[in-house]
Amino acid sequence: MAAVVFPGNHYKWELLGLLWFANFLNQGDRQIFNCVLPLIKVDLHVDDIHMGLVATTFTLVYGVLVPVAGWIGDRFHRKWIICVSFAVFSIGTMLTGISHGLLALVVFRSLATGGGECFYTPPAYSLLSQHHRATRGVALAVNQTALYIGVVTSSWIAAAIAEKYGWRVSFFTFGAGGLILSLVMMGRLRNDAHELGHHRDDAPASIREILRVLIHKPTFFLLSGAFGCMTFATGGFVTWMPTLLIDKFHLSLSAAAFQSVCLHYLFAFFGVLTGGWLSDRIAQKRPVVRLQLGAAGLLLGAPFIYLLGAASSALVVYGALAVFGFFRGIYDATIFASLYEVVSSRHRSSATGLMIMAAMVSGASAPLFLGYIRQCGNLSMGMSWLSVAYVAGALLIWIAIQFAFDRDRKRVACEGSCA
Repeated sequence: MAAVVFPGNHYKWELLGLLWFANFLNQGDRQIFNCVLPLIKVDLHVDDIHMGLVATTFTLVYGVLVPVAGWIGDRFHRKWIICVSFAVFSIGTMLTGISHGLLALVVFRSLATGGGECFYTPPAYSLLSQHHRATRGVALAVNQTALYIGVVTSSWIAAAIAEKYGWRVSFFTFGAGGLILSLVMMGRLRNDAHELGHHRDDAPASIREILRVLIHKPTFFLLSGAFGCMTFATGGFVTWMPTLLIDKFHLSLSAAAFQSVCLHYLFAFFGVLTGGWLSDRIAQKRPVVRLQLGAAGLLLGAPFIYLLGAASSALVVYGALAVFGFFRGIYDATIFASLYEVVSSRHRSSATGLMIMAAMVSGASAPLFLGYIRQCGNLSMGMSWLSVAYVAGALLIWIAIQFAFDRDRKRVACEGSCA
């Protein structure tokens, strides 16, 4: 068997750069629907509940299919999974722009775009963590900043395009950008083995092996539950916060789209870099710090989510958006870094997919829930209720720290030899 030759050390930073831009468009693509939602609703004569249903169906499709993506990512070349995924959801985004009714929105937005996007994250995060070991926390944190910048930038660009040229052009523009990037990645990403230092023809883990390993790790289930709580709160927030600002403070579409995310993600940017740096600095001696930072981010962010709906002053709402964003970033820096402390690289793509599935399925109902509450006339109250999910997530991580983490982490060394 020939030894695997891996690219030089510089490639891991080129890889981070490519995946950063991919994550930028991936997350930006999700946000454009939320910021042009009022225009779509009027143009297609769809009510709030059905618009919430489109967002909820997207999340459910993503959640159901993402474990399949994780399993495939542990068995086949991740380069082609990433590139094909990008091309598929970019085409789905463009097709969303030709929708003329609720059914078309569900098919193109929820099925095509959601189904394409779900195959990106598990192999991408697994690949990134493989090439970044001592710098894993920082690499995952930097990659996460693409989410923030992508959401903020796309909110403003998509709303501005929609106001001037119509909401359909926003989807055409972002879909075309995704297709171009997929071609660039085809030329720059390299095929690689799943384990640094292992041979390319090592047998990949079977579904039975993956389930056997994960089912005996309570930390995996508790972290997945916490991620689901966070996803529930975030799903409701990103879908309906622009509408809440329009209802409450009578902002224009573009102003609401930009202001609902700008301060939030600006401070999340600093939070995620702070969390990534701290976790890498301390985790070499105290790996549990990644979980402790995640729990702190959720617990400290909860009061400021409550203020988003409860505050009557725009200044207080903007302050809450900023502080909520910072603590959300602290948590975001630890999501997958915490998971990878208790899962070996042989099973990481599959574990990532299953964790995202649990989060997406449990959090899918938030947009529909808030759509129903808005139709009943109290979107502010619904937004405040999302804070309960953050508190519940912090509690789940605390249970993992107290009762499961140390034991689960000790099992990682055995997974490769015992597989």
